[in-house]
Amino acid sequence: MDPTFLPRGLVLGFTIAAAVGPISLLTIRRTLAHGQVYGLASGLGVALADSTYAAIAAFGLTAITSVLVGGRMILGLVGGAFLVVLAIRTMTSRPAEVAVATERPGLLAAFASIFGLTMTNPMTILSFAGLFAGLGLTGTGGADAALLVLGVFLGSASWWVVLTSVVAILRAKVTIGALTWVNRLSGAAILAFAIVAIATAVRP
Repeated sequence: MDPTFLPRGLVLGFTIAAAVGPISLLTIRRTLAHGQVYGLASGLGVALADSTYAAIAAFGLTAITSVLVGGRMILGLVGGAFLVVLAIRTMTSRPAEVAVATERPGLLAAFASIFGLTMTNPMTILSFAGLFAGLGLTGTGGADAALLVLGVFLGSASWWVVLTSVVAILRAKVTIGALTWVNRLSGAAILAFAIVAIATAVRP
């Protein structure tokens, strides 16, 4: 067993999680609207999805990879449609109403919704497989693969702790007017990502 697989997986997980995308925007918006706990619950959902895909790549589960990649169109359309709904809700929500209890998502719902959304991108498996091979992280046994996957989870989770902590600090300084524009801009950006996801899914 090579103990260096853990820190290398950690760096890889942190780096991949730090890439700006619809998930990052949604997590930031949730943190601003509902607080760090809700944002972090969402981030941990992403970390679990990342480590799940990393596990599939690290353990060489080619059958599962083939099924998920083969269903790329369906998953892409589902994920894109979900993003469209989230974008519209984000753009039309009024900040004064966001923080009330009836609008606040449960922690499990926050975790599960982001996990499900992240899992609709099966091409992430190929990304992890390519990175693992290119960086010499393919492993020589189950222990190495397990350390690598654990590292990816911890690295991804670390990024979400950092991001939500920073956003939570700034949250107290964000006015209702500023949050309104955050909703509009982040909603528009999520909608753009949704269009790209759908277009990519249906592209031959």
